[in-house]
Formats: sequence, structure tokens, C-alpha cells
Amino acid sequence: MIISLALVLLVTASGTLATYLYDEGPAFAARLCAGACIGITTLGLIGFLFASFLGLTPVAILFTLAVHSLPLIALRDPNRRAFVKQDLTVTYRSVRQALSRPSRIPLGNVAFYVTVAIVLWQAFQRGMIERSDGIYTGVLNNFGDLPFHLSVITSFAYGNNFLPEDPTYAGVRFTYPFLTDFVSAIFVRCGADLRQSMFVENFVVAMAFVGLLHRWALVMVRDRLAAMLTPILVLLNGGFGWVLLWEKATADQDSVLGFLKSLPPSFTVIPETTWRWGNAISTLLIPQRGFLLGLPLAVIVFTQWWQATSDEEARSNGDTAATDAAKESKLEKSQKKSKQRGAKRGREPHGSASPRLRVSSIHRMIAAGIIAGLLPLVHAHSLVVVMVVGGCIAIAPYWRAWLAIAVTLLPLIVISIGGYPAFPRFNQNTESFIIAAVGLPLAFLLLPRKQRILWGSFFLTASLIALPQMWWSTHNSAVDAKKFLEWQLGWDRGTENVVWFWLKNSGLFIPLTIAALLWKGKRPLVSRRLLLFFLPFTLCFIIPNVLKMAPWIWDNIKVLFYWWLASAPLVALLIARLWQQAKWKRIVAVVLFVCVIAAGALDVAAIFISPTEYRVFDSEGIRFAELIKQKTEPKALVIHAPVHNHPVFLTGRRSLMGYPGHIWTHGLSFVERESEIRRVYAGASDAEAILRKYGVEYAVVSPLERDLINVNDQFFSRYELVGDVGGYRLYKITQP
Repeated sequence: MIISLALVLLVTASGTLATYLYDEGPAFAARLCAGACIGITTLGLIGFLFASFLGLTPVAILFTLAVHSLPLIALRDPNRRAFVKQDLTVTYRSVRQALSRPSRIPLGNVAFYVTVAIVLWQAFQRGMIERSDGIYTGVLNNFGDLPFHLSVITSFAYGNNFLPEDPTYAGVRFTYPFLTDFVSAIFVRCGADLRQSMFVENFVVAMAFVGLLHRWALVMVRDRLAAMLTPILVLLNGGFGWVLLWEKATADQDSVLGFLKSLPPSFTVIPETTWRWGNAISTLLIPQRGFLLGLPLAVIVFTQWWQATSDEEARSNGDTAATDAAKESKLEKSQKKSKQRGAKRGREPHGSASPRLRVSSIHRMIAAGIIAGLLPLVHAHSLVVVMVVGGCIAIAPYWRAWLAIAVTLLPLIVISIGGYPAFPRFNQNTESFIIAAVGLPLAFLLLPRKQRILWGSFFLTASLIALPQMWWSTHNSAVDAKKFLEWQLGWDRGTENVVWFWLKNSGLFIPLTIAALLWKGKRPLVSRRLLLFFLPFTLCFIIPNVLKMAPWIWDNIKVLFYWWLASAPLVALLIARLWQQAKWKRIVAVVLFVCVIAAGALDVAAIFISPTEYRVFDSEGIRFAELIKQKTEPKALVIHAPVHNHPVFLTGRRSLMGYPGHIWTHGLSFVERESEIRRVYAGASDAEAILRKYGVEYAVVSPLERDLINVNDQFFSRYELVGDVGGYRLYKITQP
């Protein structure tokens, strides 16, 4: 555990130093947040590269750490070295003054981050719980995901899974973004247990995500209260599910504590209903570890996009944009003067005689491209969002570019729905390729020269880094791409009216977003520049509502959530503006804020308060997993029942087939193999042939197999019994 923490500190320091190469403005705490996410990501990518040749060995880890020392080269520049030293000095002085003079502490910021840290600490602690009688999770939505992530971690840590096969479907290239689990595997190899390896990474990245959201909102909306509210709106997202609390409150309860402990596990996503918009913490950040790291990396990219947009670019869009840019420039000058005065008193880093970093917009865009290029093995959906939204932001102010897209897009839509019988009907992959190959480059060429250079540097850099990863991960893949794209209106609404579905699932969030966009007053709440930056994110709502983007339609939330993320600063700004006005408007602001976060807050509260824990592995299964690790080779192939929580997933050994639900969501066909597994356990006439076909080396017969399929004990009696733990039996399959 201590070594894992030291690794996190080292890579965070490396990533933080790297921020001085492209970002001149943020506070040191914001640099740490970006540095943590960049450092952990590069730890995974560089470590995986070395491990692919050397295995996940101490030598590979040491080489990885050596590469992470490269940002020290940036300190060769005397000006940059002085700037870093000054940041550290001022941060130290600020902490010392806060400890010696508590009255000077910014209590609002401290209370906010302390509360967030406590909530996230407790939530991620409940992600995996170790008891004497087994492994549990306190988060219902993590019941299926936890064993899958454990299977990935152990496949790298114990199974030498290089080049990686799918740990739940042997013999198939692993196309699922696995980088966060690989980082945890590094921690396991450094001495952490499975629970610690996930918790350390999860908590650090989650806290960094909050800090990065705070900073992004602050530079965009330039309102301190709105910037503070934005992460809350993102983390406690939900809809009108809190109205279900009334049913619980009116039921007979012994006490208030009994009422709280009886809370259902979720008010935002309820199985077998059309409540589908899950809370970020309970349904996304804890179960979906790739999304947890993909989100903050994307936010870093968004922040650099915003800051790389120059005043001249804004002025070229018209008088209103010029006015907005001038106001923003005036605010920045005022902030710099304030920092200069503070530096003279030892409080701020940048005084009039202080060293300064000079970072061009091109440097910011190249850095954004590098960070975006890290995403394919972290979270593929985040990469798609970043590239598509970035392209739309680039062309947003230029109607000629949009016309080029429309000219390409509209005929393809007509053809795809069969409007012209003379043309063959295209599938969605062909349409997407033609749009990308014709419409987007044409639109890009119609941009002004400065914009082509600015955005071209981003897309070229991102493509050079991302495309080799994408080619490598999809080369010779068994994934059926046709399962990922299909027309479907209204996301996961079933047969419910689409308007009512979204109103109850998102609550007041959509009306408040529209209100923020329409707010006029003395001046618009949303400037033209902010409007043009925000509008492309609405595609993250529109497209997943008309197109199925994964075999399981609910997975569209991986794109939909970016719409909520981008809308949150606008809703926060509206609430902050109401709070800053008359008393009765303050009451309205509080009511609106509570209505938006109530369902999500109840979901998070249920994680802490509810005593319910869901057992994933029993104690006998855990002991049996240890037996497998002792008695089998790291790359041994094991046949077992196709369930999500088999002890084999704790061993790192290859599984002939795991849970069909996971395999299906990855775009793989499982029906034939599942049928063959059932025939093997039944001792069918072709059972031995099936075992030879796949090269199965070991078979498990346990209560899990007996509960799910018909087991012929006489058939397995012909094989050597390697070990037996509490009803879990391991047989060695001897091939003739």
C-alpha cells in the first residue's frame, strides 16, 4: 500500500511538472489535479508498453518510473524553474498562514473540499468490502462490474496477460479500454491488495475530477459561486426520483433511523422501470472505472480549448463577441493586478517582478491533443466525444463550414432510410466514414487560416497518438461492429413518451439549462462566446437519443453524461445569479438547487446509511481462488460456469467464458460457446472434442456450476482432482 501511494505521488509530481509546459494560469492545486490524472494515465500507458515486452515485473515498473522523470527536463529553463519554485513557495506560505491564522482560511473552499473528500472516500470504500465470509460491495450497481474489473486486474497482475486476451472470453483480443485496471495491477505487483489497488486510484482521480471541474467552470463562467456549484450538480445528478421518497416516508417505520436504513439503493435508476438516468457516483464513477479517468482527462482538454480561444478570434465573430472578449480581457487584467499585489504580501505567485510563463494558443492546443490522444485505452467513448465536439466547436461560428457538413449529411440520411431505391442502402459505419472523409475536411478547409492552424494542431496531435492505439486494440478483433450502431429514438425510454421520460429522469435540469440560455436581464447570462462553445455539447444529448451506440442501449449514457457535464456550469450560473439578487430569489435558488440534486443525493446517502451489502465472492470461493493460483500456470485455460462472479476471476487465469451479459455488451457473440460449455458439463458425446478444440487445461465443478447447469460428475471423475475447497473442485484436463 505504501509503495502504491509513493507511485501515485511520483507520477502526480511528474504530471504536475508537465502542466508548466502548456498552462500558465492555474493555481498550484489545479495543477496537482491535472498532474494526478495525466501521471496516472501515462503510468498505465508507458507501463503497459514495457510490460508487453518484459512482463509486469519490477524491471518494467522501474523503467516506467524512469520515463516519468523526463518532465524534469522542463526545469532546465531558468524562467520555468523560477516559476515552479515560486508556486511551491507561495503554496507553502499559504498553508503555513492558514495553520497559524485560521481566521484567514477561505472557509467556503475548505468546507467544500473537505465535504467532497469525505463523501468520495466513504463511497469508494464501499465499492469493495472484505469480510471474513467473503467479498462484498455496498453499491448495487457495482455488483456486476466489480468481478469484471477484478478479472482484468488479476489477468495482468497474476496471469501475464500480454498481449491481452479478453479475461472473460479466452482466445479473443481484448478491446475493452483497460488502462485503469492495468494501473491497479501495477499497484498489486507493488504489494497492494486488490481492494487497496482500486481505492487508491479511484479516490485520487475522483478528487482530481472535482478540482478540474471547479477550475473549468471558473474560467468559463467567471463566477466563484457557480464554479463551486458545478461539481455538485455533476456528482449529485438525478431527476424527479426524489418524489418516490414520499412513498417511503408514509410507510410504517419504527424510527427515523429505521426509515433511513430502509432507503432503496437508488432513486435515479430502477430496474424494470423507465427510471434510467443513474447518479454519477453510484452508477458511473464507482462501477465504470474507465469513465472515472476519462472524464477528468476530457475536462482538461475542454479547459485548454477555452483558454486557447483568443480575443481576436472572438472579435471576428461580431460586435457582441468583441464586447464579451473585451470584458473577459478586463477581468483577466484585474485578476493579474490582484495577484501582483498579493505576491508582494507573499500570498500570490505572480507579482510584477515575478517570473512569467508565456504559453501560446498553439502550445495549449498541442497539449490538449496529446491528452486527448491518451484516451483510446482509457475510455473510448470519451475520445469520440472529444473529437466530435472539438470539430463542432472549431466550425461553430462559421456558417459556410456548417453548410459543407449539411450538404454531405442530408443526402446520406435520405439514402440510409431508403429514399432513393436506385442507391444501395448504406449502413451506419459507411455513412459515418463518408461524412468524416468528405464533409469534415471540407468544412475544416472553409475555416479562416488562424483557426485551421489552431484546431489543426489539436486534431493532428490527437490523431498521431490515438490512431496507433485504436488500430492496435481493434486489429484482428472479434467484435461485431454492427451491434454498436442502430437507429433508436428516445434512448432507454421503452414505450414511454420521450418528453415525459426525459422530464422525470432529468428533473428541472433541462428547463433550467434553457432558462440560462434565454436569460437576458441587463446583459445575457450566457455570452455569445460561451454559447458557441456550449452548443456542440448538445450533440451529446441529441445523437444518443436517435442512435443506439452500443449493444446495450443504456451504455449511451457514456456520451449523454457529457451533455450534463457541459450544461452544469450554465445551470450553476443561473442559480448563482438568482442567489445574488433579492431575498425571495434566494429562496427560489435554493429550492431549484435542491430539486436538481435531491435524487442523486439520496442515492449517495443510501451508500453510506443503508446496511445492505451484496456478496460477490464467498469465503470458500476466495480460498479456492488461492488454490488455483498455487496449482496452475499463469496462462492456464479454465472452463467454468458462465457467471459474473466466479472465483476464477480472482486468479488471473484465462476463462473460457464468463458472464454472457458482459461479453454481449463488448460486441462479442457468445451463444455457440455457451452451448458448448453446457454440453461439456453434461458429459455429452462431444464433450472431450470441445475440450480439445479450445485447449482447456482445467475444469471447475462447484456450487455455481451445479446451480446453473447440469453437471455430470461421472464424466469429470475420469480426470485428476487437483484440489477441493468447500465444494469447489478443480480438475486437470488431460488431453489424449
